[in-house]
Amino acid sequence: MADSFYSDYDFEPFYTPEELRPSIKDWFRHGFLFLLTFFSATIAGMVFPFGEINVLERIPVPTNYFDCIFFAPYFFSQGFAIVFREIALNPAIIINGLLFSSCLLAILTAHEFGHYIACRIYGVKSTLPYFLPLPFLSPAGTLGAVIKIQSPMPTQRATFDIGVAGPLAGFAVLIPVAIMGLATMQIAPPLAATEGSIIFADPLLTRLLGALMGVDPTQGVINPFYAAAWVGSLVTALNLLPAGQLDGGHAVFSVFGERVHFGVGRVAFVGMLILTALGWQLYGSPGTLVFTILLGILLRFPHPQPLFDHPLDRKRKAIALLTLIVFILSFMPFPVQIH
Repeated sequence: MADSFYSDYDFEPFYTPEELRPSIKDWFRHGFLFLLTFFSATIAGMVFPFGEINVLERIPVPTNYFDCIFFAPYFFSQGFAIVFREIALNPAIIINGLLFSSCLLAILTAHEFGHYIACRIYGVKSTLPYFLPLPFLSPAGTLGAVIKIQSPMPTQRATFDIGVAGPLAGFAVLIPVAIMGLATMQIAPPLAATEGSIIFADPLLTRLLGALMGVDPTQGVINPFYAAAWVGSLVTALNLLPAGQLDGGHAVFSVFGERVHFGVGRVAFVGMLILTALGWQLYGSPGTLVFTILLGILLRFPHPQPLFDHPLDRKRKAIALLTLIVFILSFMPFPVQIH
């Protein structure tokens, strides 16, 4: 361990590997949530906007406020009935759903276990990843995944390493998924490329990869690989926002300290407010509204202080620059556009 990247600290870890080891009950609980998320994400990969089944076109929208009260349970019950009917008529349709959920959960799993493994190395107590299913015919079928840190961060280096290990690990899996999406992408006919009112913006990563591969993602039809990479990019960018206790917030706090972290978080919040307003004005969709709300909540809580002062070394500052590049490649100012 003397030459390990994580071993250059001068404190004794608070927990032994045996104390950090999850119980069988933990594995079952977190595994069950994973399976629920896999199911809901598979359904999401089969329905609009990433799949072939357009439930919205087949269920009448209520015309008065009284009907709206009962619309949600009606919509979901009828929606799932439509999905399972389509699967019975055309079982091959489930392949797209499975490809989407497998790729998306691979990205999310790599992200969360990046955090978890770094916690184990530093002797920081944390839970296994909690996967958050969203079984209501949602676009992604999941709210992502989180781990809960259950002990203080020992040093700035530990805070940084644990914070950036997640998005970097997830991004490493995201790249081959995006390449598969571009490699299997079908180019739409000119008329079909303009059909529909919802357009998903392409992150800089897929634009650059597309240029290298000779594929224009703006003219292609979304496939399960590309859809998973798109959602993965959105999740990565959200986590790397430089504020609060997000992964990007941990990085800024570790590199620049508490005062800069405080100021940058407020600037990020104002920036998200401006982008939300511009998105609504220009594209009819406040695509960054969720980002803005999340930042507003997180800014109400101070960043926890590490127990020991241990500034970052050069190699970690270089990784901080790499993390910034990952954020730039993943971030979409106007992710969803309505025309």
